Amino acid sequence: MKPITTPNEPYRSLSPPVMRGSTVVFDNFQDFANRKTRQPDGYSYGITGTPTARELERRIAALEHGKHCVVTPSGQAALMGCVMGFVRGGDHLLVSAACYGALKTYARNYLARMGVDVEFYRPDIGADIEPLIKPNTRMICMESPGTVTMEMLDVPAIAAVARRHGVLTMVDNTWASPLGFRPLEHGVDFCVEAATKFLGGHSDLLVGAISMNDRGHYEVLRETQSIMGLQVSPDDAFLVMRGMETLEVRLAAQSDATLDIARWLAGQALVRELLYPPLESDPGHALWKRDMRTNGCLFSMILQPASERAHHAFFDALAHFSIGASWGGTHSLAAYYPAPLQADRLYARTDQPVIRLSIGLENRELLREDLRGALEAYGKHA
Repeated sequence: MKPITTPNEPYRSLSPPVMRGSTVVFDNFQDFANRKTRQPDGYSYGITGTPTARELERRIAALEHGKHCVVTPSGQAALMGCVMGFVRGGDHLLVSAACYGALKTYARNYLARMGVDVEFYRPDIGADIEPLIKPNTRMICMESPGTVTMEMLDVPAIAAVARRHGVLTMVDNTWASPLGFRPLEHGVDFCVEAATKFLGGHSDLLVGAISMNDRGHYEVLRETQSIMGLQVSPDDAFLVMRGMETLEVRLAAQSDATLDIARWLAGQALVRELLYPPLESDPGHALWKRDMRTNGCLFSMILQPASERAHHAFFDALAHFSIGASWGGTHSLAAYYPAPLQADRLYARTDQPVIRLSIGLENRELLREDLRGALEAYGKHA
């Protein structure tokens, strides 16, 4: 039976349509023969996207103050896709030692074996990255604040140095979101968001996004998306768009509660150090204050030295915080990163165990009481 889609009756909705399809059909032979000319914006095969995904890309690009966006099935897929689109064997790749762990593993265990010269750099660097740039340096990968230990990079300074040398720059901007920082306005070539986190906002999807201004870069990444099969389900694209409608109010509420709880924790005797740039005591505070417009929802802390049993007691005492490694949703989460993991890191900020907290939308007094009880349980084994 020949598939036929009949025109809709006049109809408007406040919600974007979810358009599913693995096959794109054409009106005539000539359109089919010329299907590749529809790229990078059009549709020629299921893997090249759907109108639902394109609408999400338009909305994210507008939020980033960018001209183009490519969405992917996860934040990690966005990081990998961005690198794979431009880095080849023989190139030199600079990666922050505080970038997302999977990106570092991919660079070390895969790209390096394909002939890429991978170098990790200090995660609190700025313009002093210049001596690390080589004639074959192709891209600088950044994340600020850094994963787990929250180091701040001087992103505008690094971007300026990179432009002078013709080097591409990519920033994982998930902590701040486009409402807290817009890297493209500071000279960065590619802004990556794990839309899994703030944009989706409800811990029920995996989506990534790469935003940019350069048309040529966009064409390369659209082809990379197609070749690597990095297309997003239209249902997930719809869920991200629904989440984006409440992004501003969610981020404001979580940002305010997070700073409040972090300041309270900083005054607790069993808390040795807070890793959180919005606090004046953090080494990255000046850069955070200059560049960012949000407190985020994520920070880490180091407790006073105690046994592993004490950390078990801390987590087992939690009643309102769920234990999990993701963040950015409406539910508060706690994650644990043991001392050996910190000790093995290049340019490690600490050799002590780290507890990372993501603050959701629950009543902050309940969260404070939960943490108070967890600290009391920890103290019994300290």
